[in-house]
Amino acid sequence: MASRELHCIVVTPERALLDEKADFVALPMYDGELGVLPTRAPLIGRLGHGALRIRKGTKTTQLFVSGGFVQVRNDTVTVLTSVAKQPGELKPTELQQQLDFLLGKLKEAHTPEAQDTALAAIERLRAQIRVARHQAEG
Repeated sequence: MASRELHCIVVTPERALLDEKADFVALPMYDGELGVLPTRAPLIGRLGHGALRIRKGTKTTQLFVSGGFVQVRNDTVTVLTSVAKQPGELKPTELQQQLDFLLGKLKEAHTPEAQDTALAAIERLRAQIRVARHQAEG
């Protein structure tokens, strides 16, 4: 049986960021993580924020994505997201400063809505820092 590949496409409103072959794709969904291998049953899902991982052979690359949708169909993974960043676009020092600022602001959030907004922003920043650090280590 011939080896099958996935075709992974990542698109934002501003640009087509990625269009490449992959053996495996892991996606941050709003309610967990989804792993996709070739011959996966079709699906449409809502993205969360975090690392989108693409493995081809022994090489794994990551992108930070936040929100949007994914469609898996005929071995093609199409990601439509409002935010997608390559690790090189993420500056860990700046992100850490923003995170420290938001952690301080969280103490001042007196309503549940303000706390939820701050916590969501904190989680997005932490995900970006993880992607940036992974690139630095790799």
